[in-house]
Amino acid sequence: MIAEQILARYLAGESLDIVLEHSRHVAALALGVCDKLALGAADKRFVEEAALLHDIGVSQVHAPGIGLNGDQPYITHGVLGRAILEKEGYPVHALVCERHIGVGLTVADIERQELPLPRRDMRPVSLPEQIICFADLFYSKQPGKLAERKSPERIRKKLASFGDDKVAIFDSWMVRFGGV
Repeated sequence: MIAEQILARYLAGESLDIVLEHSRHVAALALGVCDKLALGAADKRFVEEAALLHDIGVSQVHAPGIGLNGDQPYITHGVLGRAILEKEGYPVHALVCERHIGVGLTVADIERQELPLPRRDMRPVSLPEQIICFADLFYSKQPGKLAERKSPERIRKKLASFGDDKVAIFDSWMVRFGGV
């Protein structure tokens, strides 16, 4: 698959294995949502590709716990992934990278948390972006826990630390996408 070949150009060894396994779990859940919503083959193909590529930007971050020794903060992996995929010629997939952090980031979130990110809206807009963002919340990249699916309660608890509005977004996705 082309997505896996692209990942292999930017990641290697343990970090490639971790990102691939994580992304495969995200893709499987996202495809389950696609089936629930009766999306067509083209949409499902895009969702699978974009889900596999959504974390490519971690290739440039500092996260030694998962074998990543870049010089950028982890929170920047979405915008870094966007730049990588735009360079690779995948501009629509690139938007998924940028917009998949949490349930999405607003300019107000970026300013309030003083995040080292461009001051622009980074919320998932399209249905595929929302599906991948939703699916990503259920899986971590923590070695030994890659296949462990988080409970909705655990996700809500983490999101609550960023505001009730974030929990409300997740809850709306649970109604629309949940049960897969």
